[in-house]
Amino acid sequence: MARRKYTKRRRSVSSLSRSRRGGSKKVNPFRKYGLVAGSKEFLRDLFTTKEGWKKIGIGAGIFLGLMILLAAWYAKDLPSPDKINSKLTEQSTQIFDRNGKILYEVHGNENRILVDYKEIPQSVKDATVAIEDKNFYKHHGFDVKRIFGSAIFNIRSKDKSQGGSTITQQYIKNALLSSEKSYSRKIKEFMLAIMIEQMYSKEDILKMYLNEIPYGSNAYGIQVAAKTYFEKDAKDLTLEESAVLAALPNAPTYYSPYGQHKDELMERKDMVLDLMADQKYITKEQAEEAKKKPLAFSGKVYGNITAPHFVMYVKEQLIEKYGENTVNTGGLKVYTTLDLDKQKMAEEAVAVNVDKNRQRYNASNASLVAMDPKTGQILAMVGSRDFFNEDIDGNVNVALASRQPGSSFKPYAYATMFKQDGWGAGSTLYDLKTNFGGGYSPNNYEGGFMGPMSVRKALQGSRNIPAVKALYIAGVKETIGTARDMGITTLGDSSNYGLSLVLGAGEVKLLEHTAAYGVFANGGVKQDTTPFMKIEDAEGKTLEEYKDKSGKRVLDPQVAYLITNILSDDPSRAYIFGRNGDLSLGNRPAAAKTGTTDSYKDAWTVGYTPSLVAGVWSGNNDGAPLTSAGGAIAAAPIWNDFMNKALAGTPVEQFSRPSGIKSVTLDAITGKKPTSSTRQTITDIFPSWYNIPAGGEGNEYKINPATGKLVNESCPPPEVKTITKSSLTAEIPTNDSAYSNWFGPIEAWAKANGYVTGNESIPTETDNCSDIVKPAPTISITSPGDSDNVESPLKINMNVEAAAGVDSVTVTVDGTSYQASKMSNGNGYTATVPLTEGEHTIYALVKDQKSKTAKSNVITVTVQPQL
Repeated sequence: MARRKYTKRRRSVSSLSRSRRGGSKKVNPFRKYGLVAGSKEFLRDLFTTKEGWKKIGIGAGIFLGLMILLAAWYAKDLPSPDKINSKLTEQSTQIFDRNGKILYEVHGNENRILVDYKEIPQSVKDATVAIEDKNFYKHHGFDVKRIFGSAIFNIRSKDKSQGGSTITQQYIKNALLSSEKSYSRKIKEFMLAIMIEQMYSKEDILKMYLNEIPYGSNAYGIQVAAKTYFEKDAKDLTLEESAVLAALPNAPTYYSPYGQHKDELMERKDMVLDLMADQKYITKEQAEEAKKKPLAFSGKVYGNITAPHFVMYVKEQLIEKYGENTVNTGGLKVYTTLDLDKQKMAEEAVAVNVDKNRQRYNASNASLVAMDPKTGQILAMVGSRDFFNEDIDGNVNVALASRQPGSSFKPYAYATMFKQDGWGAGSTLYDLKTNFGGGYSPNNYEGGFMGPMSVRKALQGSRNIPAVKALYIAGVKETIGTARDMGITTLGDSSNYGLSLVLGAGEVKLLEHTAAYGVFANGGVKQDTTPFMKIEDAEGKTLEEYKDKSGKRVLDPQVAYLITNILSDDPSRAYIFGRNGDLSLGNRPAAAKTGTTDSYKDAWTVGYTPSLVAGVWSGNNDGAPLTSAGGAIAAAPIWNDFMNKALAGTPVEQFSRPSGIKSVTLDAITGKKPTSSTRQTITDIFPSWYNIPAGGEGNEYKINPATGKLVNESCPPPEVKTITKSSLTAEIPTNDSAYSNWFGPIEAWAKANGYVTGNESIPTETDNCSDIVKPAPTISITSPGDSDNVESPLKINMNVEAAAGVDSVTVTVDGTSYQASKMSNGNGYTATVPLTEGEHTIYALVKDQKSKTAKSNVITVTVQPQL
């Protein structure tokens, strides 16, 4: 009673409030019947009063009526469940090259063999139920918990989705309905699932499901799947094989053991086994034992297929666009960008050279991608030496795998540096041993250092120290940004990388790396990579078609041209690679760069002409190192073979020089404006925004090395050293924290090569002629005589003449030196030395106070044995 009174008071207060606001208010009809919850009190009254239960009844009646109307509406369009096998004829999807030559047919329902329930091993049934629908034997076509769990997951996860369909619903979707994602299809699926569960036993439903479901690789149903993947009948499948097949239907193409995601398939197989153990189908011990057992997949999967890696790449792209069912059974006609003639050239270049590389350099595999840089169209793709060779994991498409690129990453850093003021092809970088901090002090490929050199020579010779400096100047973050703009997607946050990034510490995919070099070829304009020319549906309607696009400018055309001009300059790399090697295409301009990773695990060559870009990777899929063979040896010959054949008979194209590029002459040593004392100049190309740094004083001075003073021209000494007061500085500003580390090696090189840097002073004193004209000293041994027999210890006397004064006198016996002392009278010097029995060689040296030296006559003496 108290609650009812409380409720009435609440209403009374509410009515009073409405009257105070100015009269009655129109009431929501749902609220009129108490069907809108607004407070805790409402919910409490709803379930504890007669009036509340009345409201629940009214609401339930309305809901049930709506559901009946909805069911009636959709029931009129439902396919009849008793005609479960009367389905429309499925059509194969055909994949063609750009000229209409057939590459592959993706079959649908044609490759299916029905098997009876008793011929399907229990392990397959249990594995399938465990992973797909653990409540299969309990529900009546749908699983409420699974539906709500899926809905919550999908709301929380923006990037991923989780299905809530039962095995019955999945079977209906594949057998009776389309795979479109719509609420109406889902409602029909829900209704049919209930009807099917009434008409068939669980045993029949599971049998129909296992005979219907696609397992990928054109295998429909468990029997064909067993034959396809393991070359056996379904009844002979082992536990671990059953777990693999149960793992496939969720995403057959993605999890294909012949694709890029075999590791994920193995993880999902293990998950199936764990679920089977959790659901008591097997023991945990059986699950762990099955996880460890090896799996032997059949290599006879694809039948008549051309360019298999490319076709599988295309198929995966199609499934992402249109769904698995449409691709497998929708009768699509897919005209790709592949040029079958160029594809065969690529396959031949890879095959011939891998045979050589395997014997000589332990490189068992290679991959090649070729594209049109002007359109982004893939013209050839060889993912591995042999798609069907399991020994080298040939089905893996290495063109899509992430690998370290070695020095082939360097152009991205140099391109980023060129964006700044003060840098061009002729700018000077110092190839000297440098401590870059944190213990990082890299070496060059061959271990030596070459001093000052131009950016052109540094990049073409693939020098490591200049490249690391270029990355430091450009910035790691900025360089990664440039690479991303050009199409590289595999690099993470810049904080994960150091200066070793420029030597290939990051990872790239061959397809993306090749496309990014295509940006250089295309003058800084990026075209989206595409394998599609046109896609038609079964009725001939065009679903999509390639259209020429202007692309997106991601590099200034002058920056792109600087890189291209350098990489196409064969003479500039001759000092390392020789002339007319595998990076040259004769009289056809071509830009190319090699790359080699540490321990020789990956060898690269990527290069281009204005209309064709190709990238090559050579190595071993398992990461085994090559035998001292880098990109120039193991990858460049493949690139050269393909490019020469692919371009044969086509016009020779020149790289277009953009406006703004200018030629500048500068001091080759300082990288600054030449002065009167400049020993060597260099003329090269620079971007329009380049301003040459001032050259400084640049005077020459002649020094007497004997005195360290300036030479007196009236009395020149026998030897003269010329030094230059230069404006030599490090490549970075003086206020940079790394400046002293960079400048130290430069300063040492300068001293050794006759340059005085800003930190050194020029002598101010000049030679005194009276010192210069004084004769050099002389010295002679006066006793003992040559060939004398002597005793030990031996006293040696010398006569010394030194107009400039004696600084020191030494006696050398058999290579050991002894200091001599001046005798009391005249110019005599003496030294007493111990001798052993036998013959001894003796000479003396004198040095005067002007640092001039002289050597005495050489004598031989003998100490006789004591009898």
